[in-house]
Amino acid sequence: MASNAENHLVTEKIGVVGAGIVGLAVARELATARGAEVTVLEKEGRVGAHQTGHNSGVVHAGIYYPPGSLKARLCREGVALLKEYCAAYALPYEEVGKLVVATSGAERPRLAALAERARANGVPGIAELDALALREIEPHAVGVAAVHSPHTAICDFPAVARRLALDVAELGGSVRLAHPVRALRERAGKVEVVAGRRRFAFDRLVVCAGLGTDAVARMAGAGGDVRIVPFRGEYYALRGKARELVRGLIYPVPDPRYPFLGVHLTRRIDGGVLVGPNAVLAMAYEGYRWSNFGNVRQILGWPGTLRMARAHWRTGLKEVYGSLVKDAFVMAARRYVPELGPADLERAPGGVRAQAVARDGGLVDDFVVDVRGKVVLVRNAPSPAATSSLAIARHIAGIVPALVR
Repeated sequence: MASNAENHLVTEKIGVVGAGIVGLAVARELATARGAEVTVLEKEGRVGAHQTGHNSGVVHAGIYYPPGSLKARLCREGVALLKEYCAAYALPYEEVGKLVVATSGAERPRLAALAERARANGVPGIAELDALALREIEPHAVGVAAVHSPHTAICDFPAVARRLALDVAELGGSVRLAHPVRALRERAGKVEVVAGRRRFAFDRLVVCAGLGTDAVARMAGAGGDVRIVPFRGEYYALRGKARELVRGLIYPVPDPRYPFLGVHLTRRIDGGVLVGPNAVLAMAYEGYRWSNFGNVRQILGWPGTLRMARAHWRTGLKEVYGSLVKDAFVMAARRYVPELGPADLERAPGGVRAQAVARDGGLVDDFVVDVRGKVVLVRNAPSPAATSSLAIARHIAGIVPALVR
């Protein structure tokens, strides 16, 4: 019979579904903090293939999120951890600063409230600027007032994901690419998973599947009261000398009804400048193109989708118009940088946001993590999940049920 000491030394085997930045950060943290033997299962042939590799690269400072929320806390913790991580591995990280610009007096109260929220969240260096002062930060921008966040940064999230995957391997774990999860069940104290052509048995399973969350949740028998609804975010990029018109990040005052931030101008770590994204309801979980209707039945079959559409159809039509008509993007950009014209913008690759929608049609704003027996499901982790990934990993490692031998 094994002694208590021998039982204590038995290594946990934990599976993680999804090799985006959140899944890889979780795997690394479980291997480091719990000493677990971690296996990451990823359906694509590379890490960071979806949301991690299709975003603007902004490291959010924590301006927008309600004080006390998981987003607010984990974003602030995550910024510090990410900055330290990038420095440790010589990964690109640059504090270019962000201006949130009010273009009319009507937006001033929301801008002031945003500044107060940022201070409540402990965002450093927040300053409220008038029309002249904002041009000292962004000489080609216009507005009646702005909030400046000097420490908002940009980085290369796919590079971070690749480094995290190396960490997992160096800690004795493995990242199994081209291993889509086909089935899972809890049996005899284990979580049995069929992925690719292999069968695995784990003590615990953490699902960080992003756009594929619902499919894996159904396999786990965890329907729940939220579902992922995909929103396609489309971008344009500035051409040639037009890139010199933007030094850092120029954002609109956000509409508090939505978790989306509106079309903005974003300097990239490679020196490019993006304009976007919009937020168009997609009809496929990986609906990067209008022609993809691969999941229309599942998306429209969720009662929350139609309830959301009924409540916000005017905004939805506006987003569709912006998707189809380039001039709409140009006008959105010109509100903040009037020197821009149609010839300065060209189409750029977009992305798809995994946005949780409740049964009543409400857009779920905060991060949501659901524990179902031996399975932990990350049900909602949109922006700023990449910024917060290392802090999210610590949070999840703390709630994965301990193994009892």
